Amino acid sequence: MLIKRRTAHPLTEQDVTPEAVYQDRRLILKGLGLGAATLVFPTQAGVLDLLRGKEDAPQLATRPLNSKPAERPANLVLTPEEKATSYNNFYELGTDKTDPARNGHYLKPEPWTLKVEGEVAKPFTLDVWDLINKSELEERIYRLRCVEAWSMVLPWNGISLAEIIRRAEPTSRAKFVAFETLFDPKQLPGQASSLGGGIEYPYVEGLRIDEAMHPLSFLAMGLYGKTLPAQNGAPIRLVVPWKYGFKSIKSIVSIRLVEEMPPTTWNLLAPNEYGFYANVNPQVDHPRWSQASERFIGEGGVFGAKRQPTLMFNGYGDEVASLYQGMDLRQWY
Repeated sequence: MLIKRRTAHPLTEQDVTPEAVYQDRRLILKGLGLGAATLVFPTQAGVLDLLRGKEDAPQLATRPLNSKPAERPANLVLTPEEKATSYNNFYELGTDKTDPARNGHYLKPEPWTLKVEGEVAKPFTLDVWDLINKSELEERIYRLRCVEAWSMVLPWNGISLAEIIRRAEPTSRAKFVAFETLFDPKQLPGQASSLGGGIEYPYVEGLRIDEAMHPLSFLAMGLYGKTLPAQNGAPIRLVVPWKYGFKSIKSIVSIRLVEEMPPTTWNLLAPNEYGFYANVNPQVDHPRWSQASERFIGEGGVFGAKRQPTLMFNGYGDEVASLYQGMDLRQWY
């Protein structure tokens, strides 16, 4: 049974960022002094051609989903599908903003299984495509706020993360939830090089158990009413809309409930810049730039985008602020 919650911040597709804008994003690592030229992929067939600029690589086909749409005005005009290919950040497929879409054909998202294990009474392995093909998914239109101080609004299709966790029956020792991305350099060639973003792979992320069980936490299997493109984290990814985008781990293969706070990729790489919580907070700047405002990327494109104030918890404070009552959010950033 699908239960719809009305919130104090309804968003419609009128607010949705064009797909092309979403999938062609800037890279964080420019701020760390690493450029796209430092990324070296394995010299398997076809990769060097791609790095030389060949654009005719086959793309991962997406297909329509059985998804219950979010409420929207009757006269709404959807974003054209052809804008869905160029603005993304998925370092396993390349650190330049166009790399993930160009190299996404290496990822083979079908078949795909997701393990749910750890401090649970009933661990299980989920056939992701069985879930996609046999379920009516829910559409949720969420704000997305990147740590780089740009933002957008996107329509995801999927299910509540809490629904999956409850199925495993967490024990009293489950205090945190750890997530892990697929590790396979043949499918995610950026993982084969130590210069693929300076990241130790596989990519890992984590939430506190109450964050994971919150109604806003979402497992997305679709975007714009279609299955996820590779560059967006096919076939299943996390979406936590009140946190910076790097918390929303892509291409997940493992969800493990654990007793201790798990390591997270960006915190391991630069702990003074990226904390475990990563809540959107205009009062806590990144060490190298202000978080007080953001560029909203919409119809006008990436450059010259409208500047607007950053909202505490990305505008979801009424729902999530109670999770952090009594915490110093400057310390627990």
